Amino acid sequence: MPELPEVQTTVSGLKKVLPKLKINDFWSDLPQKNHKQKETIKNASYFNFFKKEIVGKKIIDVKRKAKNILIFLDNNKTILIHMKMTGHLLYGNYEKTKDSWKPKEKGPLQDPYNRFIHAVFILSGKKHLAFSDTRKFGKITLLDSNKLEESKDLKNLGPEPLEKNFTFPKFLERINKKPNWKIKQALMDQSLISGIGNIYSDEILFFAGINPEERVTDIENKEFRKMFEGIKTILSKGIKFGGDSMSDYRNIDGKKGNFQYHHLAYQRTGEKCSKRGCIGVIIRKKVGGRSAHFCSCHQKLRVR
Repeated sequence: MPELPEVQTTVSGLKKVLPKLKINDFWSDLPQKNHKQKETIKNASYFNFFKKEIVGKKIIDVKRKAKNILIFLDNNKTILIHMKMTGHLLYGNYEKTKDSWKPKEKGPLQDPYNRFIHAVFILSGKKHLAFSDTRKFGKITLLDSNKLEESKDLKNLGPEPLEKNFTFPKFLERINKKPNWKIKQALMDQSLISGIGNIYSDEILFFAGINPEERVTDIENKEFRKMFEGIKTILSKGIKFGGDSMSDYRNIDGKKGNFQYHHLAYQRTGEKCSKRGCIGVIIRKKVGGRSAHFCSCHQKLRVR
């Protein structure tokens, strides 16, 4: 699933190309009748409402909130897109074929991972914003711009970890709301801290030398300080390298990010630990239903 660095990479790209463009039309093959997701374009009635509200409107800004992409329109409406497991947004010149949409130009947009187009915003200037989503878990909906914080999608989110006001005391206050949780689960809980998922939690805990099964209440203050440093460092590094493309993620130009080449724990099962002087190997274990990758030596679970 795209996490904070991937979503921020997408938003940074969109901010350069979308403002001042008008939405001339909208297409999707997702709408169904009687779909459970009544407030997304997957519902046929909502799709019609959504299309009516956005067509003819101008895009004025693009922002990120946690793992959500927010596209602000000039009618006081905001398009919210959550990429979920396998979604990503692509910007270019597309054409409709019998079966789907395809890019007109040769290049990264033709990457096989970019071919699962299930929604397209037809824009002015002969440009398109396409949503590729292999597993169709992504969410597209519409919010009132002046009531964003009241929406169910955004109101219960924790603070942004890369903002200046996310200080060490703030981190401690948030993480200690779940004292009996395993630390990997706590780091990934979006109501505690926004934007951290499976990949970056593994890398942050490796950086801090903490076992993913360690209970929050058992972690020492100096370890939390190292973890806090890891959050800032690892997430910033993820953005610097354009996100992680170990799986489906691609940026708006259809290109891979590079953070996957800098993993020290995630998906490195069986490899020797890269920490200097450590004799451990990277192992994989299920923690709270998710895979955790960590060193068998310097991230050993302590006996209290």
